[in-house]
Amino acid sequence: MIINNQEIKQFAEEIALEYPEIETNLERIVEEEGIKVFYDCYDTATFDGMTIYEYSQFFIHINLDRGNKPSTARARFTLAHELGHYFIDTHRIGLKEGILEPHPSKLNNHQFTRIEREADYFASNLLMPETRFKKFINKKHFNPELLNDLKLNFNVSLTACAIRYADIGNCPLMIVYSENGNVKWKYYSLDFPYKYLLYEKKVPENTVMGEYFNKVHNDSYKIEKIWAVDIFNHVSQKDFNLLVNEYCISYKSKTLSIIWF
Repeated sequence: MIINNQEIKQFAEEIALEYPEIETNLERIVEEEGIKVFYDCYDTATFDGMTIYEYSQFFIHINLDRGNKPSTARARFTLAHELGHYFIDTHRIGLKEGILEPHPSKLNNHQFTRIEREADYFASNLLMPETRFKKFINKKHFNPELLNDLKLNFNVSLTACAIRYADIGNCPLMIVYSENGNVKWKYYSLDFPYKYLLYEKKVPENTVMGEYFNKVHNDSYKIEKIWAVDIFNHVSQKDFNLLVNEYCISYKSKTLSIIWF
């Protein structure tokens, strides 16, 4: 029985590596498990995916209204997440026995419950198994082009790819997601040297994302070197003159910044 993250990782990777393609073949997994998947319109305010057990069978519903067009990066993560509910023993048994009620899953909102975190972790390992991911990286230095190559080859979103790189890549990263100048969440490698932003809830002004919200530029993609003291709190004296790299992707009122040394 799968009982911890290490076992979730191992099981998800074993499933992915049964198939030779670098892009995990979710359709074959679903077919071989006999799961019925429905892509339909369920309104934008509802869910990305939902797993239901009825009539002695598992059904997965994927919401087209939230951008989950079949085979897109978003839909693939949604489906992989729902497969987590199917393959993780406690989730599957809970659904079958009615202990775990069918519930709506939303992307970017999974971190708030243990069950959803486990399904996200399963999805990440299923779509980007560590063995395959590290082989693709090999000894390459981190840069946005490498991240984009990983994204395209594994057919995942840039956000999912960046988070996976932060976990198992060869260069420590911090990822910051913001809306309307407010930091919504951040994620960083365990060995990233600075954990705290200058302002935890507000985007620092002298950063690429800060300049976007302050209308200094309107670039969709921009890379710049910025001072560590302009983005991090508690910067050590030896790093007062340290420059770091920021790659910022912006769209309307949102930005995703990736920071590395």
